[in-house]
Amino acid sequence: MNKNYASGWNELTTKNSWMLFKIMGEFVEGFEKMGHHKPCISIFGSARTPKIHPNYKLASEIAQRIVDLGFGVITGGGPGIMEAANKGAQEAGGASVGLTIDLPFEENNNKYIDKDRMINFDYFFVRKVMFVKYAQAFVVLPGGFGTLDELMEAITLIQTSKIKKIPIILVGNSFWSGLIDWLKQTLLTQNNTINEEDLDIFSCVDTADEVIELLKQYYSDTDTGPNF
Repeated sequence: MNKNYASGWNELTTKNSWMLFKIMGEFVEGFEKMGHHKPCISIFGSARTPKIHPNYKLASEIAQRIVDLGFGVITGGGPGIMEAANKGAQEAGGASVGLTIDLPFEENNNKYIDKDRMINFDYFFVRKVMFVKYAQAFVVLPGGFGTLDELMEAITLIQTSKIKKIPIILVGNSFWSGLIDWLKQTLLTQNNTINEEDLDIFSCVDTADEVIELLKQYYSDTDTGPNF
């Protein structure tokens, strides 16, 4: 084996070993800080949604109504839908949590995150664990790859019973109907790669009233707490 090649692998192995401590540190900080928050609901959606868009206003309204129910709000801490949700939570006097991460194409963290409720991550997978462990529901507005990634992870974990079943609420039938039709027609009917009951893991609505009604129904006889 080429000596330079072997040296490079040895250096990488050492670097990876030290990286484990940083990953562990992010988990420890996340668990310690999130464990002190009151029950929260995650709101996901596009970072590119402008302030004048109806979805921005809808996300803010949903967050305010969630606070009125007695929950805090968790977002990814960025602009767009995330900013709107943090804004709504903060203006309603509720906990406004931001699980932030530095990205090359996104603005800095939004200004509506409570100062003592911001946690910054380097690793997406650690950040997603915090969302999944501590969110009492997922409210998902229109978004891109990141939103779909978070949505599908949550659905998969519920499908495989790795976390308890919590509400997953898609907001915007006109946006989500194409994906839902594809799930039904391609995955379920044509390829038999999911079961019909898997489609019951999530709901799709259009208004803040419908979101709040689903949350009320679920938590009328269900206790809050970490999902695993």
